[in-house]
Amino acid sequence: MTDTPDPKARPNRLSYAEAGVDIDAGNALVDRIKPAAAATDRPGVMAGLGGFGGLFDLAATGYRDPVLVAATDGVGTKLRIAIDTCEVDGIGQDLVAMCVNDLVCQGAEPLFFLDYFATGKLSVEVGTRVVEGIARACAAAGCALLGGETAEMPGMYAPGDFDLAGFAVGAVERDAMLPRAARPGDVILGLASDGVHSNGYSLVRRTVDLAGLGWEASPPFDDPAATLGQALLRPTRLYVKAALAAAARPGLRALCHVTGGGISENLPRVLSDGTGAEIDLDALTLPPVFDWLIRAAGLEEAEALRTYNCGVGMIVVVDPAEVEVTAAVLADHGQTVMSLGRVVEGEGVTYRGALA
Repeated sequence: MTDTPDPKARPNRLSYAEAGVDIDAGNALVDRIKPAAAATDRPGVMAGLGGFGGLFDLAATGYRDPVLVAATDGVGTKLRIAIDTCEVDGIGQDLVAMCVNDLVCQGAEPLFFLDYFATGKLSVEVGTRVVEGIARACAAAGCALLGGETAEMPGMYAPGDFDLAGFAVGAVERDAMLPRAARPGDVILGLASDGVHSNGYSLVRRTVDLAGLGWEASPPFDDPAATLGQALLRPTRLYVKAALAAAARPGLRALCHVTGGGISENLPRVLSDGTGAEIDLDALTLPPVFDWLIRAAGLEEAEALRTYNCGVGMIVVVDPAEVEVTAAVLADHGQTVMSLGRVVEGEGVTYRGALA
């Protein structure tokens, strides 16, 4: 006689944790990052972490006729270097900067930020370090870390790997939106970058590999960082407060975040129809990291200018009558300002001089 199986029996006794997802670790991460998120509180925030959605009261910010502006981005393959070197504390600033630096190009003040952290096996320590970096950058940009998502997905990522995405929402008064119409003769100012920022890292990594270097090697260019990895992981500069202060000036025409595509492909995005830009490369101070990257890879000048920021992280287009005042405002907010060229009739970007 055969025994009848008990339908309630669980011979394999599986759990979600045994399948690779640790709910307790996720809860521990949320508890660890709550103080960091709370430190980003600003007018408009209605609730902390833990709800199904972040709540933000736009009316509490004092806007009269606001237009909402949204941006999303990631860190790119710079993340590979951060993971391989375990230097993850600054990568959160890269994530925030890539989003909020875009928002200000529309004239928008960043209001709140959300992050997405995905990994195969959650390390509470690594997750905490990353999100704390995100929170520090949010506080520096004046926006709240309103929420986010931690996704533990076994089988989707190699051990130790993770990915990041960020989402920012800002607001601008309807009559203050950027860009404004640029005119021939307008002056083009450049704000210095803090290095490679977060674009071009597939080429960076290939160049380092061809040079036969490891991330622990000394930087093969003039840099105070202890290792090459640390030098290349310098976080993307936050331009928010300086850019918004400049945008309040009546003569400001446009702001341009120099990201993937470099000056060549980003600057035309903010210029009026029928206008182009003439850039004097002799006025540009090429940081040592770019000089090395260009020489080590044998890059053509045009390729370098459409891949890297080449030392210019943000461009400001301004009425000639307002140049001195605008430059002073930017300098007062900690920016290094370069006079790069002028708006001209035509289209696209033309260059004079040479990268050096």
